[in-house]
Amino acid sequence: MMADVMNMEKIRTLSDDQLQAEVLKLRGEQMNLRFQKATGQMEKPNRWREVKTQIAQLKTEQSARRSAASN
Repeated sequence: MMADVMNMEKIRTLSDDQLQAEVLKLRGEQMNLRFQKATGQMEKPNRWREVKTQIAQLKTEQSARRSAASN
């Protein structure tokens, strides 16, 4: 794994605002990767999977926090 990929322990320590900011940052990177793929300039094809997984982990934590807050 790459060094900039966060594990779930680190994700759990982030505040709600930091989670949202990280999701937005990764969505921007995902869009850039999509453009790179379309133009044939993608240097690291595996980065697409890493970004997608990271977004899913962040959104899972956001969902868990919402569920915990509503209970």
